[in-house]
Amino acid sequence: MEKEILKFCLEKGLLVDKSALDLFEGVGDVDSAKLIIEGFKEKTQAKMLTRHVFETHKSRVEEVILDLPFEKQKVLEKLKIKLGLTIEFEKEIAIVEKEEKTIEGFAKGVVRVKEMPFTVGKKLQVKDFVTHFRRRFDRMSGILQEHSELENLISIDKISNTRQSFSIIGIVTDRRITKNKNLMLEVEDLTGKIKVLINENKKEVFEQAENICLDGMMGFSGTGNREIIFVNDVVFPEAFIDERKKGVLDENVLFLGDLHFGSDRFLEKEFLKFIDYLNGGISGTEEEVSKIKYLLLVGDIITGVGNYPNQEAELKIVDLEEQFKQLAVLLDKIPKTIKIILSPGNHDSVRLMEPQPLLDEKYAWPLYDLENAIFTTNPARVNIGSVEELGFDGFDVLTYHGFSFPFYANNIPELIAKRAMNCPEEIMKYLLKNRHLAPTHKSVQYFPLEKDALLIKKVPDIFVSAHTHKSGASYYNNILVISTSCWESMTPYQEKFGNQPDHCKVPMFNLKTRQVKILDFEEPVETEEVGVNKEKLKVGVKK
Repeated sequence: MEKEILKFCLEKGLLVDKSALDLFEGVGDVDSAKLIIEGFKEKTQAKMLTRHVFETHKSRVEEVILDLPFEKQKVLEKLKIKLGLTIEFEKEIAIVEKEEKTIEGFAKGVVRVKEMPFTVGKKLQVKDFVTHFRRRFDRMSGILQEHSELENLISIDKISNTRQSFSIIGIVTDRRITKNKNLMLEVEDLTGKIKVLINENKKEVFEQAENICLDGMMGFSGTGNREIIFVNDVVFPEAFIDERKKGVLDENVLFLGDLHFGSDRFLEKEFLKFIDYLNGGISGTEEEVSKIKYLLLVGDIITGVGNYPNQEAELKIVDLEEQFKQLAVLLDKIPKTIKIILSPGNHDSVRLMEPQPLLDEKYAWPLYDLENAIFTTNPARVNIGSVEELGFDGFDVLTYHGFSFPFYANNIPELIAKRAMNCPEEIMKYLLKNRHLAPTHKSVQYFPLEKDALLIKKVPDIFVSAHTHKSGASYYNNILVISTSCWESMTPYQEKFGNQPDHCKVPMFNLKTRQVKILDFEEPVETEEVGVNKEKLKVGVKK
């Protein structure tokens, strides 16, 4: 292999030393090695390859690797380890064992984890945050450049002193209201800064601009010079899909979050009723239950220990490992034909810094013993319902617990007016509009990866979150937006802020018909419509 790589480098006009060749030892795939070398040369214009050159340009190596097909990426783990890459790896993990076969012979309950951000522990430095924002800028610029509204697009350093019409893309670093009631922003790109003014008399544009958050990235079109641009249009990155796809198999998926198991307010009786329903114990629901193949639990599955002062006084189970143990006993009662996809939240004893890693196996090991459990980070992108034989690529589901939501609900004018913590779908739509789960620097604690793990790179078919304890379902640009309720009765904290949580409501989505139904395991309530084809089902215990 070493001789073949050496010959390839010479053919490409590259000098290569032994230290570089040693990096590829054990890779076992000459074609992948050649692709990396060729891609690296194109991105760096390098004339000589040494280990030092590769290590100096780790980000370029990362770009080349992530551009490769997934099956090629898998064979390069040794190379990544040798280079000490701390990057966000895109994973595609097929979970297909013990799949139930339909009459047609196609597998049901297929889950693929498409994207999980992994981090390697290290001491963070200022340059890590600089790199993080630069890479976010590059990725978001590519998204915004696809918007045709941004005509005559130029970088800030290319703007002349002569008044002209042009468009720019930048990060909003400051905002204020002028004495004339206009909105003045400071916008920065990689080449410089400029003042951006939105006149209050341009009502539609002004209303749009009022809801711009700091550190948000967007495009601006208008007229001006290198000192200031007078804006005629504001362009958000926006997330949208062209159509609402329908699955080929008749399968149901359920969405849950905020169980807060271990709290003395955990609604155990209602949750047991839910388990009974999943096992066919509710008369008249057997047919729809048989179609349930996926259950997503998006964080705060336990209530944890020590998450806030004096929490112990509100715990029924005061030991962290015991919370996981007893929860595993409950979840083990769920039929094994249902894949349970679990991701962490701020109560689940993982770090608060996002992206959050997988549940800690040191404490959560009882859950890892469940044969139908699949674990993801927060956030993550999973794919369900694919049937490769029929060319159907399934539904991409973006899961995010939602720890950033209170910041936007309390700082964005349109969300404040809507009291958005009681209608969290509006927050989710706002984040989709910005193509980022936490665009403002201070809205969450985050780990500064070179590839921003909170940026919405691929637009999902379904976006599901929790954290607000409020149930809801609606559409935004053909994306199904789902917010989950909670399984913990009203807390003093919720009451203090005027939040009105929903209890024991379970959104159910049928992949084939796209019907959204809310299963209600609490007290009877009136049927309601919230902007989707939706009906509410009250279930009761089978007599």
